[in-house]
Amino acid sequence: MQTLQDILYKVRLKQVIGNTNVAVKSIAIDSRKVVAGCAFIAIKGVQSDGHLFITKAIDSGAVAIVCETIPTEIKEGITYIEVKDSSEAVALMAHQFYGEPSKKIKLVGVTGTNGKTTIATVLYKLFTKLGYTCGLVSTIQNIIGKEIIPATHTTPDAVSLNELLSLMVDKDCTHVFMECSSHAIHQNRIAGLQFAGGLFSNITHDHLDYHKTFDEYIKVKKKFFDDLPTTAFAITNADDKRGMVMLQNTNAKKYTYSLKTMADFKGKILDNALTGLQMLVNEIEVHFRLIGEFNAYNLLAVYGAAVCLEEDKLQVLTTLSMLTGAEGRFDYVISKSRIIGIIDYAHTPDALENVLSTIKKLKKGYEQVITVVGCGGDRDKTKRPIMAQTACNLSDKVILTSDNPRSEEIADILRDMETGLDSAAKRKYISIADRKEAIKTAVSLAKDDDIILVAGKGHEKYQDIKGTKFPFDDKEILREVFELLDK
Repeated sequence: MQTLQDILYKVRLKQVIGNTNVAVKSIAIDSRKVVAGCAFIAIKGVQSDGHLFITKAIDSGAVAIVCETIPTEIKEGITYIEVKDSSEAVALMAHQFYGEPSKKIKLVGVTGTNGKTTIATVLYKLFTKLGYTCGLVSTIQNIIGKEIIPATHTTPDAVSLNELLSLMVDKDCTHVFMECSSHAIHQNRIAGLQFAGGLFSNITHDHLDYHKTFDEYIKVKKKFFDDLPTTAFAITNADDKRGMVMLQNTNAKKYTYSLKTMADFKGKILDNALTGLQMLVNEIEVHFRLIGEFNAYNLLAVYGAAVCLEEDKLQVLTTLSMLTGAEGRFDYVISKSRIIGIIDYAHTPDALENVLSTIKKLKKGYEQVITVVGCGGDRDKTKRPIMAQTACNLSDKVILTSDNPRSEEIADILRDMETGLDSAAKRKYISIADRKEAIKTAVSLAKDDDIILVAGKGHEKYQDIKGTKFPFDDKEILREVFELLDK
Protein backbone atom coordinates (compact mmCIF):
# COMPACT_ATOMS: atom_id res chain seq x y z
CA MET A 1 0.00 0.00 0.00
CA GLN A 2 1.27 3.47 -0.85
CA THR A 3 1.63 6.42 1.47
CA LEU A 4 0.41 9.95 0.82
CA GLN A 5 4.06 11.00 0.59
CA ASP A 6 4.62 8.48 -2.25
CA ILE A 7 1.75 9.69 -4.42
CA LEU A 8 2.51 13.39 -3.88
CA TYR A 9 5.73 12.96 -5.91
CA LYS A 10 5.97 15.76 -8.51
CA VAL A 11 2.94 17.66 -7.07
CA ARG A 12 3.62 21.37 -6.45
CA LEU A 13 2.87 21.87 -2.75
CA LYS A 14 2.08 25.20 -1.06
CA GLN A 15 1.39 24.03 2.48
CA VAL A 16 1.21 20.76 4.42
CA ILE A 17 -0.70 20.32 7.68
CA GLY A 18 -0.38 16.89 9.29
CA ASN A 19 1.39 13.62 8.55
CA THR A 20 2.22 12.65 4.93
CA ASN A 21 3.42 9.18 5.97
CA VAL A 22 -0.19 8.00 6.14
CA ALA A 23 -1.39 4.97 4.13
CA VAL A 24 -3.70 5.79 1.21
CA LYS A 25 -6.07 3.04 0.00
CA SER A 26 -7.78 5.02 -2.79
CA ILE A 27 -8.07 8.49 -4.29
CA ALA A 28 -11.25 10.32 -5.30
CA ILE A 29 -12.47 13.62 -6.73
CA ASP A 30 -16.13 12.74 -6.09
CA SER A 31 -17.06 12.81 -2.39
CA ARG A 32 -19.66 10.09 -3.06
CA LYS A 33 -16.81 7.69 -3.93
CA VAL A 34 -14.81 8.34 -0.76
CA VAL A 35 -14.20 5.30 1.46
CA ALA A 36 -12.10 4.72 4.59
CA GLY A 37 -8.41 5.48 3.93
CA CYS A 38 -9.11 7.64 0.86
CA ALA A 39 -7.32 10.81 -0.23
CA PHE A 40 -9.93 13.31 -1.43
CA ILE A 41 -8.88 15.96 -3.95
CA ALA A 42 -11.15 19.01 -4.05
CA ILE A 43 -11.40 20.41 -7.58
CA LYS A 44 -13.12 23.61 -8.65
CA GLY A 45 -15.08 22.19 -11.59
CA VAL A 46 -17.37 23.69 -14.21
CA GLN A 47 -20.52 22.37 -12.48
CA SER A 48 -19.50 22.33 -8.80
CA ASP A 49 -16.68 23.08 -6.37
CA GLY A 50 -15.21 20.07 -4.56
CA HIS A 51 -14.15 22.31 -1.67
CA LEU A 52 -17.81 22.40 -0.61
CA PHE A 53 -17.71 18.62 -0.02
CA ILE A 54 -14.56 18.37 2.13
CA THR A 55 -16.52 17.80 5.36
CA LYS A 56 -18.62 15.10 3.67
CA ALA A 57 -15.43 13.40 2.41
CA ILE A 58 -13.93 13.38 5.93
CA ASP A 59 -17.17 11.98 7.37
CA SER A 60 -16.96 9.18 4.77
CA GLY A 61 -13.45 8.20 5.88
CA ALA A 62 -11.00 10.42 3.98
CA VAL A 63 -7.58 10.52 5.72
CA ALA A 64 -6.15 13.27 3.52
CA ILE A 65 -7.54 16.36 1.80
CA VAL A 66 -5.80 17.96 -1.19
CA CYS A 67 -7.20 21.41 -1.96
CA GLU A 68 -6.45 24.90 -3.23
CA THR A 69 -7.82 26.57 -0.07
CA ILE A 70 -7.33 25.01 3.38
CA PRO A 71 -10.66 24.91 5.28
CA THR A 72 -11.04 27.21 8.30
CA GLU A 73 -11.89 24.19 10.48
CA ILE A 74 -8.97 21.74 10.73
CA LYS A 75 -9.92 18.26 11.96
CA GLU A 76 -7.43 16.34 14.08
CA GLY A 77 -5.91 13.26 12.43
CA ILE A 78 -6.57 14.53 8.92
CA THR A 79 -3.70 15.60 6.64
CA TYR A 80 -4.33 18.76 4.61
CA ILE A 81 -2.29 19.51 1.48
CA GLU A 82 -2.62 22.93 -0.13
CA VAL A 83 -1.70 23.04 -3.84
CA LYS A 84 -1.79 25.72 -6.51
CA ASP A 85 -3.88 23.64 -8.94
CA SER A 86 -5.98 20.70 -7.73
CA SER A 87 -6.74 19.45 -11.26
CA GLU A 88 -3.02 19.10 -12.00
CA ALA A 89 -2.38 17.57 -8.56
CA VAL A 90 -4.99 14.82 -8.98
CA ALA A 91 -3.59 13.81 -12.38
CA LEU A 92 -0.05 13.52 -11.00
CA MET A 93 -1.28 11.72 -7.88
CA ALA A 94 -3.42 9.28 -9.89
CA HIS A 95 -0.48 8.45 -12.16
CA GLN A 96 1.67 7.62 -9.11
CA PHE A 97 -1.12 5.78 -7.25
CA TYR A 98 -1.74 3.45 -10.21
CA GLY A 99 1.97 2.73 -10.72
CA GLU A 100 2.73 5.14 -13.60
CA PRO A 101 0.90 3.01 -16.19
CA SER A 102 1.67 5.27 -19.16
CA LYS A 103 5.38 4.45 -18.78
CA LYS A 104 4.65 0.74 -19.32
CA ILE A 105 2.85 1.10 -22.66
CA LYS A 106 3.20 3.01 -25.91
CA LEU A 107 0.54 5.70 -25.42
CA VAL A 108 -0.47 7.74 -28.48
CA GLY A 109 -2.76 10.76 -28.11
CA VAL A 110 -4.95 12.18 -30.88
CA THR A 111 -6.25 15.75 -30.72
CA GLY A 112 -8.05 18.12 -33.10
CA THR A 113 -11.65 19.14 -33.77
CA ASN A 114 -12.67 16.43 -36.24
CA GLY A 115 -11.25 12.99 -36.96
CA LYS A 116 -10.04 12.07 -33.44
CA THR A 117 -12.35 9.08 -33.06
CA THR A 118 -11.66 7.65 -36.51
CA ILE A 119 -7.87 8.04 -36.17
CA ALA A 120 -7.75 6.49 -32.68
CA THR A 121 -10.15 3.66 -33.64
CA VAL A 122 -8.35 2.78 -36.87
CA LEU A 123 -5.01 2.81 -35.02
CA TYR A 124 -6.48 0.40 -32.47
CA LYS A 125 -7.82 -1.87 -35.23
CA LEU A 126 -4.55 -1.70 -37.19
CA PHE A 127 -2.27 -2.61 -34.28
CA THR A 128 -4.66 -5.33 -33.12
CA LYS A 129 -4.51 -6.85 -36.64
CA LEU A 130 -0.72 -6.55 -36.53
CA GLY A 131 -0.77 -8.89 -33.53
CA TYR A 132 -0.54 -6.53 -30.55
CA THR A 133 -2.82 -6.41 -27.50
CA CYS A 134 -4.12 -2.84 -27.56
CA GLY A 135 -6.21 -0.38 -25.62
CA LEU A 136 -8.56 2.31 -26.95
CA VAL A 137 -9.86 5.39 -25.12
CA SER A 138 -12.43 7.13 -27.32
CA THR A 139 -15.73 8.98 -27.55
CA ILE A 140 -17.55 5.82 -28.64
CA GLN A 141 -16.05 3.25 -26.30
CA ASN A 142 -13.03 2.22 -24.28
CA ILE A 143 -11.50 -1.16 -25.14
CA ILE A 144 -9.02 -3.27 -23.18
CA GLY A 145 -7.76 -5.97 -25.54
CA LYS A 146 -11.16 -7.09 -26.84
CA GLU A 147 -13.23 -6.16 -23.78
CA ILE A 148 -15.50 -3.20 -24.53
CA ILE A 149 -16.25 -0.67 -21.79
CA PRO A 150 -18.84 2.05 -22.62
CA ALA A 151 -17.43 5.59 -22.67
CA THR A 152 -19.07 8.51 -20.85
CA HIS A 153 -16.58 11.23 -21.88
CA THR A 154 -14.20 11.67 -24.82
CA THR A 155 -11.37 11.56 -22.25
CA PRO A 156 -12.17 10.24 -18.73
CA ASP A 157 -11.30 12.17 -15.54
CA ALA A 158 -7.70 11.75 -14.34
CA VAL A 159 -8.48 9.11 -11.68
CA SER A 160 -10.65 6.98 -14.02
CA LEU A 161 -8.15 7.40 -16.85
CA ASN A 162 -5.15 6.20 -14.84
CA GLU A 163 -7.18 3.33 -13.40
CA LEU A 164 -8.16 2.38 -16.97
CA LEU A 165 -4.54 2.57 -18.19
CA SER A 166 -3.49 0.45 -15.20
CA LEU A 167 -6.06 -2.20 -16.15
CA MET A 168 -4.70 -2.12 -19.71
CA VAL A 169 -1.18 -2.75 -18.37
CA ASP A 170 -2.52 -5.65 -16.24
CA LYS A 171 -4.13 -7.14 -19.37
CA ASP A 172 -0.76 -6.96 -21.20
CA CYS A 173 -1.64 -4.11 -23.58
CA THR A 174 1.46 -2.84 -25.37
CA HIS A 175 -0.14 0.07 -27.28
CA VAL A 176 -2.95 2.42 -26.23
CA PHE A 177 -4.58 4.96 -28.55
CA MET A 178 -6.45 7.81 -26.90
CA GLU A 179 -8.54 10.78 -27.96
CA CYS A 180 -7.38 13.91 -26.13
CA SER A 181 -10.21 16.44 -26.10
CA SER A 182 -9.58 20.15 -25.53
CA HIS A 183 -11.58 19.91 -22.29
CA ALA A 184 -9.31 17.10 -21.06
CA ILE A 185 -6.14 19.04 -21.91
CA HIS A 186 -7.42 22.25 -20.29
CA GLN A 187 -8.65 20.44 -17.17
CA ASN A 188 -5.31 18.60 -16.76
CA ARG A 189 -6.93 15.17 -17.10
CA ILE A 190 -3.90 13.94 -19.08
CA ALA A 191 -1.25 15.78 -17.01
CA GLY A 192 1.67 13.60 -15.97
CA LEU A 193 1.07 10.93 -18.62
CA GLN A 194 4.05 9.88 -20.72
CA PHE A 195 3.08 9.85 -24.39
CA ALA A 196 4.99 7.94 -27.07
CA GLY A 197 3.44 10.24 -29.67
CA GLY A 198 0.80 12.81 -30.52
CA LEU A 199 -1.32 13.43 -33.62
CA PHE A 200 -3.12 16.60 -34.75
CA SER A 201 -6.03 16.28 -37.20
CA ASN A 202 -7.40 19.82 -37.72
CA ILE A 203 -8.93 22.70 -35.82
CA THR A 204 -12.22 24.40 -36.60
CA HIS A 205 -15.05 26.26 -34.90
CA ASP A 206 -16.13 24.27 -31.80
CA HIS A 207 -16.45 24.42 -27.99
CA LEU A 208 -16.39 28.24 -27.88
CA ASP A 209 -19.00 27.99 -25.13
CA TYR A 210 -16.18 26.56 -22.99
CA HIS A 211 -12.98 28.14 -24.36
CA LYS A 212 -14.60 31.56 -25.07
CA THR A 213 -12.22 32.48 -27.93
CA PHE A 214 -10.81 30.59 -30.91
CA ASP A 215 -7.28 31.63 -29.91
CA GLU A 216 -7.76 30.07 -26.48
CA TYR A 217 -9.05 26.86 -28.13
CA ILE A 218 -5.90 26.72 -30.34
CA LYS A 219 -3.60 27.33 -27.34
CA VAL A 220 -5.19 24.46 -25.43
CA LYS A 221 -4.68 22.04 -28.35
CA LYS A 222 -1.10 23.28 -28.75
CA LYS A 223 -0.35 22.65 -25.05
CA PHE A 224 -0.66 18.92 -25.69
CA PHE A 225 2.26 19.11 -28.16
CA ASP A 226 4.24 21.57 -26.01
CA ASP A 227 4.24 18.98 -23.22
CA LEU A 228 5.44 16.01 -25.30
CA PRO A 229 8.90 14.66 -24.33
CA THR A 230 11.94 14.40 -26.62
CA THR A 231 11.38 10.64 -26.88
CA ALA A 232 7.96 11.13 -28.49
CA PHE A 233 6.86 11.91 -32.05
CA ALA A 234 4.50 14.72 -33.05
CA ILE A 235 2.58 14.43 -36.33
CA THR A 236 0.53 17.32 -37.74
CA ASN A 237 -1.71 18.01 -40.71
CA ALA A 238 0.33 20.35 -42.91
CA ASP A 239 -2.82 21.28 -44.91
CA ASP A 240 -4.57 22.75 -41.87
CA LYS A 241 -3.67 26.43 -41.60
CA ARG A 242 -2.88 26.00 -37.90
CA GLY A 243 -1.22 22.62 -38.29
CA MET A 244 2.38 23.83 -38.17
CA VAL A 245 1.61 26.05 -35.13
CA MET A 246 1.14 22.84 -33.13
CA LEU A 247 4.79 21.88 -33.64
CA GLN A 248 6.36 25.27 -32.87
CA ASN A 249 7.47 24.61 -29.28
CA THR A 250 7.39 20.84 -29.02
CA ASN A 251 10.46 18.85 -27.98
CA ALA A 252 9.14 15.79 -29.79
CA LYS A 253 10.36 14.59 -33.21
CA LYS A 254 8.33 16.52 -35.82
CA TYR A 255 6.49 14.98 -38.80
CA THR A 256 3.80 16.15 -41.25
CA TYR A 257 1.12 14.58 -43.45
CA SER A 258 -0.60 16.20 -46.43
CA LEU A 259 -2.66 15.79 -49.59
CA LYS A 260 -1.66 19.19 -51.01
CA THR A 261 1.99 19.89 -50.21
CA MET A 262 5.32 18.20 -49.52
CA ALA A 263 5.20 16.15 -46.31
CA ASP A 264 6.74 13.17 -44.56
CA PHE A 265 3.55 11.22 -45.22
CA LYS A 266 2.20 12.37 -48.58
CA GLY A 267 -1.10 11.23 -50.05
CA LYS A 268 -2.89 11.70 -53.35
CA ILE A 269 -6.50 10.68 -54.03
CA LEU A 270 -6.83 8.79 -57.32
CA ASP A 271 -10.49 7.85 -56.91
CA ASN A 272 -13.12 8.68 -54.30
CA ALA A 273 -16.26 6.53 -54.52
CA LEU A 274 -18.83 4.78 -52.32
CA THR A 275 -16.67 1.67 -52.68
CA GLY A 276 -13.76 3.45 -50.98
CA LEU A 277 -10.64 5.51 -51.64
CA GLN A 278 -7.95 4.73 -54.21
CA MET A 279 -4.82 6.57 -53.07
CA LEU A 280 -1.13 7.01 -53.52
CA VAL A 281 0.59 6.99 -50.12
CA ASN A 282 4.25 7.94 -50.41
CA GLU A 283 4.05 6.71 -54.06
CA ILE A 284 2.51 3.34 -53.13
CA GLU A 285 -0.97 2.75 -54.61
CA VAL A 286 -3.55 1.44 -52.13
CA HIS A 287 -7.32 0.93 -52.05
CA PHE A 288 -8.97 1.72 -48.70
CA ARG A 289 -12.50 0.86 -47.57
CA LEU A 290 -12.95 4.26 -45.92
CA ILE A 291 -14.68 6.96 -47.95
CA GLY A 292 -14.07 10.67 -48.51
CA GLU A 293 -11.28 13.23 -48.50
CA PHE A 294 -11.50 13.70 -44.72
CA ASN A 295 -10.81 9.98 -44.30
CA ALA A 296 -7.83 10.30 -46.66
CA TYR A 297 -6.34 12.67 -44.06
CA ASN A 298 -7.26 10.30 -41.22
CA LEU A 299 -5.57 7.39 -43.02
CA LEU A 300 -2.39 9.42 -43.57
CA ALA A 301 -2.29 10.28 -39.86
CA VAL A 302 -2.69 6.59 -38.94
CA TYR A 303 -0.03 5.53 -41.44
CA GLY A 304 2.36 8.18 -40.10
CA ALA A 305 1.88 7.04 -36.49
CA ALA A 306 2.45 3.38 -37.44
CA VAL A 307 5.69 4.28 -39.25
CA CYS A 308 6.84 6.35 -36.24
CA LEU A 309 6.09 3.32 -34.07
CA GLU A 310 8.53 1.42 -36.31
CA GLU A 311 6.07 -0.84 -38.11
CA ASP A 312 6.78 -2.15 -41.62
CA LYS A 313 5.36 0.33 -44.17
CA LEU A 314 4.01 -2.23 -46.67
CA GLN A 315 2.47 -4.38 -43.95
CA VAL A 316 0.81 -1.29 -42.46
CA LEU A 317 -0.71 -0.25 -45.82
CA THR A 318 -1.83 -3.82 -46.62
CA THR A 319 -3.55 -4.14 -43.24
CA LEU A 320 -5.05 -0.63 -43.43
CA SER A 321 -6.62 -1.48 -46.81
CA MET A 322 -8.82 -4.09 -45.07
CA LEU A 323 -10.09 -1.94 -42.20
CA THR A 324 -13.32 -0.03 -41.69
CA GLY A 325 -13.64 3.21 -39.71
CA ALA A 326 -15.41 4.10 -36.46
CA GLU A 327 -19.11 3.54 -35.87
CA GLY A 328 -21.25 6.55 -36.79
CA ARG A 329 -18.56 8.11 -38.97
CA PHE A 330 -19.81 8.08 -42.57
CA ASP A 331 -21.74 4.92 -41.74
CA TYR A 332 -24.46 3.99 -44.21
CA VAL A 333 -27.50 1.81 -44.93
CA ILE A 334 -29.17 1.32 -48.30
CA SER A 335 -32.87 0.63 -48.98
CA LYS A 336 -34.08 -1.82 -51.64
CA SER A 337 -35.05 1.20 -53.75
CA ARG A 338 -31.40 2.29 -53.55
CA ILE A 339 -31.95 5.27 -51.24
CA ILE A 340 -28.65 5.73 -49.40
CA GLY A 341 -28.86 6.77 -45.76
CA ILE A 342 -25.59 8.13 -44.33
CA ILE A 343 -25.15 8.51 -40.57
CA ASP A 344 -22.38 10.82 -39.38
CA TYR A 345 -21.33 12.42 -36.10
CA ALA A 346 -20.71 15.77 -37.86
CA HIS A 347 -21.72 18.33 -35.22
CA THR A 348 -19.56 21.31 -36.23
CA PRO A 349 -19.91 23.52 -39.32
CA ASP A 350 -16.62 22.26 -40.73
CA ALA A 351 -17.40 18.58 -40.16
CA LEU A 352 -20.84 19.02 -41.75
CA GLU A 353 -19.28 20.80 -44.74
CA ASN A 354 -16.70 18.01 -45.11
CA VAL A 355 -19.34 15.27 -45.12
CA LEU A 356 -21.67 17.08 -47.52
CA SER A 357 -18.77 17.99 -49.83
CA THR A 358 -17.78 14.31 -49.88
CA ILE A 359 -21.35 13.29 -50.71
CA LYS A 360 -21.41 15.85 -53.53
CA LYS A 361 -18.24 14.32 -55.01
CA LEU A 362 -19.75 10.83 -54.79
CA LYS A 363 -22.95 11.84 -56.62
CA LYS A 364 -23.51 10.69 -60.19
CA GLY A 365 -25.25 13.98 -60.89
CA TYR A 366 -29.01 13.58 -60.61
CA GLU A 367 -29.58 12.43 -57.00
CA GLN A 368 -31.08 14.71 -54.35
CA VAL A 369 -29.17 15.24 -51.12
CA ILE A 370 -31.56 15.53 -48.15
CA THR A 371 -29.96 16.53 -44.84
CA VAL A 372 -31.40 16.02 -41.36
CA VAL A 373 -29.46 18.08 -38.83
CA GLY A 374 -29.79 19.64 -35.38
CA CYS A 375 -27.58 21.31 -32.77
CA GLY A 376 -26.94 20.30 -29.17
CA GLY A 377 -28.37 22.25 -26.26
CA ASP A 378 -26.19 23.85 -23.54
CA ARG A 379 -23.31 24.05 -26.02
CA ASP A 380 -21.73 26.65 -28.33
CA LYS A 381 -24.69 28.67 -29.69
CA THR A 382 -22.63 30.59 -32.23
CA LYS A 383 -22.30 27.59 -34.52
CA ARG A 384 -26.08 27.00 -34.80
CA PRO A 385 -26.87 29.49 -37.61
CA ILE A 386 -23.69 28.45 -39.47
CA MET A 387 -24.66 24.77 -39.28
CA ALA A 388 -28.10 25.48 -40.75
CA GLN A 389 -26.76 27.63 -43.60
CA THR A 390 -24.00 25.09 -44.37
CA ALA A 391 -26.60 22.31 -44.61
CA CYS A 392 -28.74 24.38 -46.99
CA ASN A 393 -25.76 25.46 -49.13
CA LEU A 394 -24.77 21.87 -49.84
CA SER A 395 -28.14 20.05 -49.85
CA ASP A 396 -31.24 20.03 -52.02
CA LYS A 397 -33.56 19.77 -49.01
CA VAL A 398 -32.90 20.26 -45.29
CA ILE A 399 -34.85 19.24 -42.21
CA LEU A 400 -33.78 21.07 -39.06
CA THR A 401 -34.51 18.99 -35.98
CA SER A 402 -33.48 18.19 -32.41
CA ASP A 403 -30.07 16.75 -31.52
CA ASN A 404 -29.42 16.45 -27.76
CA PRO A 405 -31.39 19.48 -26.50
CA ARG A 406 -30.33 18.77 -22.88
CA SER A 407 -31.85 21.49 -20.65
CA GLU A 408 -32.75 23.86 -23.52
CA GLU A 409 -36.07 24.11 -25.33
CA ILE A 410 -35.91 22.51 -28.80
CA ALA A 411 -37.89 25.41 -30.27
CA ASP A 412 -35.23 27.90 -29.05
CA ILE A 413 -32.41 25.89 -30.63
CA LEU A 414 -34.27 25.67 -33.94
CA ARG A 415 -34.89 29.43 -33.89
CA ASP A 416 -31.14 30.00 -33.37
CA MET A 417 -30.42 27.79 -36.37
CA GLU A 418 -33.00 29.53 -38.55
CA THR A 419 -31.42 32.97 -37.95
CA GLY A 420 -28.49 31.93 -40.17
CA LEU A 421 -30.59 31.19 -43.25
CA ASP A 422 -30.49 33.49 -46.27
CA SER A 423 -33.47 33.80 -48.61
CA ALA A 424 -32.33 30.93 -50.88
CA ALA A 425 -31.83 28.62 -47.88
CA LYS A 426 -35.29 29.45 -46.51
CA ARG A 427 -36.84 27.90 -49.62
CA LYS A 428 -35.05 24.58 -48.95
CA TYR A 429 -35.78 23.80 -45.31
CA ILE A 430 -38.49 22.74 -42.89
CA SER A 431 -38.22 22.36 -39.11
CA ILE A 432 -39.49 19.22 -37.36
CA ALA A 433 -38.67 19.11 -33.64
CA ASP A 434 -39.14 15.34 -33.25
CA ARG A 435 -35.96 13.70 -34.62
CA LYS A 436 -37.64 10.39 -35.51
CA GLU A 437 -40.36 12.24 -37.45
CA ALA A 438 -37.66 14.30 -39.18
CA ILE A 439 -35.91 11.11 -40.35
CA LYS A 440 -39.22 9.59 -41.50
CA THR A 441 -40.01 12.78 -43.43
CA ALA A 442 -36.61 12.75 -45.12
CA VAL A 443 -37.23 9.20 -46.34
CA SER A 444 -40.72 10.11 -47.58
CA LEU A 445 -39.22 13.00 -49.60
CA ALA A 446 -36.54 10.76 -51.15
CA LYS A 447 -36.74 9.07 -54.53
CA ASP A 448 -34.69 6.12 -55.82
CA ASP A 449 -30.91 6.70 -55.59
CA ASP A 450 -31.29 9.85 -53.44
CA ILE A 451 -28.90 10.37 -50.52
CA ILE A 452 -30.09 11.17 -46.99
CA LEU A 453 -27.56 12.48 -44.47
CA VAL A 454 -28.55 12.20 -40.81
CA ALA A 455 -25.94 14.34 -39.05
CA GLY A 456 -24.90 15.18 -35.50
CA LYS A 457 -25.30 12.08 -33.33
CA GLY A 458 -23.48 9.32 -35.21
CA HIS A 459 -22.69 6.44 -32.82
CA GLU A 460 -24.86 7.74 -29.93
CA LYS A 461 -27.60 5.41 -28.72
CA TYR A 462 -29.61 8.00 -26.83
CA GLN A 463 -31.17 11.47 -26.98
CA ASP A 464 -30.54 13.71 -23.96
CA ILE A 465 -33.72 15.67 -23.15
CA LYS A 466 -34.21 17.53 -19.84
CA GLY A 467 -31.73 15.36 -17.96
CA THR A 468 -33.07 12.02 -19.23
CA LYS A 469 -31.30 9.90 -21.84
CA PHE A 470 -33.96 8.31 -24.03
CA PRO A 471 -32.96 5.35 -26.26
CA PHE A 472 -32.32 6.70 -29.77
CA ASP A 473 -30.15 5.33 -32.59
CA ASP A 474 -30.12 7.18 -35.94
CA LYS A 475 -28.91 4.11 -37.84
CA GLU A 476 -31.56 1.79 -36.37
CA ILE A 477 -34.33 4.30 -37.07
CA LEU A 478 -33.18 4.66 -40.68
CA ARG A 479 -33.16 0.86 -41.00
CA GLU A 480 -36.70 0.63 -39.56
CA VAL A 481 -38.06 3.32 -41.91
CA PHE A 482 -36.33 1.70 -44.92
CA GLU A 483 -37.84 -1.69 -44.00
CA LEU A 484 -41.33 -0.16 -43.90
CA LEU A 485 -40.67 1.56 -47.23
CA ASP A 486 -39.44 -1.67 -48.85
CA LYS A 487 -42.46 -3.80 -47.80
